[in-house]
Amino acid sequence: MTQPTRVPMRIRELQAGVAPAYALHAGIELGLFSALADEALPAHEVARRLGVAPDRLERLLYALVAAGLLDLRAGSFMNGDEARQFLVRDRPGYVGGDQGLVAQLWHADLQTAASIREGRPAALHDFASADAAGAVEFFRGLMPGARAFGRAIAQMLEWSEVRSVIDIGGGPGSALTGIAERHPRVRRTLLELPAGLELARPLLAESGDVGVEFEAGDIVAAPSASRHDLALMKAVIQVLSPADAERALCHAHASLAPRGLLCITGAGILNDDRVSPVEAAYYNLTFMNLYEGGASYTRSQYSSWLAKAGFVDVAYRALPSGSTLITARHA
Repeated sequence: MTQPTRVPMRIRELQAGVAPAYALHAGIELGLFSALADEALPAHEVARRLGVAPDRLERLLYALVAAGLLDLRAGSFMNGDEARQFLVRDRPGYVGGDQGLVAQLWHADLQTAASIREGRPAALHDFASADAAGAVEFFRGLMPGARAFGRAIAQMLEWSEVRSVIDIGGGPGSALTGIAERHPRVRRTLLELPAGLELARPLLAESGDVGVEFEAGDIVAAPSASRHDLALMKAVIQVLSPADAERALCHAHASLAPRGLLCITGAGILNDDRVSPVEAAYYNLTFMNLYEGGASYTRSQYSSWLAKAGFVDVAYRALPSGSTLITARHA
C-alpha cells in the first residue's frame, strides 16, 4: 500500500527561520531602522537617506515587513513597536550594537559538523592570540550586552555594603560602566588577560569611562591581588573546561572579602534537562566550535563547583534580558 506523502514541515520551518535573522542583520548594518525612527516613509525616501538603490532596498523592506519588524501603511514603511524601541540607534534600549558579535557566532555555528568530524573547534577563538582587528571587533560586540548587565546588577542588588567590585574576565569592562551610572563611588576593577586589557583601555576611554582600575591576570591560574565585595563573571565559565571552571570559581572565592557576593551569567546556563533554556542548548554547539573546552553547563554542575569552592547561598534568578543570573556568597 502506498504511504501518503508527508511534507517535512518542521525541517522547512527551521531552514526558513534563518532568513528573517539575516534580514534583521542587514537592516541593522544599513542603519535602516534608525533612518525610519518614528516616521512612515516610502522606499525611495528611505533609500535616499541611506544612500542606496531603491529597487534593492525595497526587497529588504518588504522582507522586514514579513518578519514582523516593519509595518506597511499606504505605501510607506515604518518601524513596528519593537523595532522602534530597540533598533533605533542612540535610544536607551538599542540592541543593535552586538550584531558584529552575532555574525561571528553565526559563522561559528556553520562549523558544527566540522567540529564534530574533526574532533576540535573548527572556528577556534583564542583570547590570548587573536589578531588585533578581530579582537577589537569581538570586544566591541560584547560591550552593549555587558553594559546592560551592569545596569541590571546595579538595580537588582543591595549596594549599601559594596565598596569594591571586580569584573573577572570582563572583556571590554562595560559591565563596570553600567554599574557606575547608578553607583559612581564604588571602586571598580577589571581583571583580564594582558592582551584583553590592551583592548579594553582604549574602548573604555572611548566610551568616556576613565574610572576603571586594571589588573592583569588569569582567574584560572590565580585570584585577584586584592579582595572585593562583589565579583562579576559574565560569559566566563562557558569558555572553560570543567576542570578550569572549578579552578576559576575557587580563585573567584579567594578574590572576595568575607560575605562578598559572586554574580555569574552568560548564555550557557542549562537546566538539568540539558534542553532548556533552548538558547543555552544551541549555544552548547557554538561553544564547541569556538573553544577547546567550553560548553553550556547545567545548574547542578554550577552548584557543585560553587559548593566545592566554599560558596554558600547559591541562588538562580532571571535577569531582565531573560538570561539566568547565579548568585553565591563567600562564607
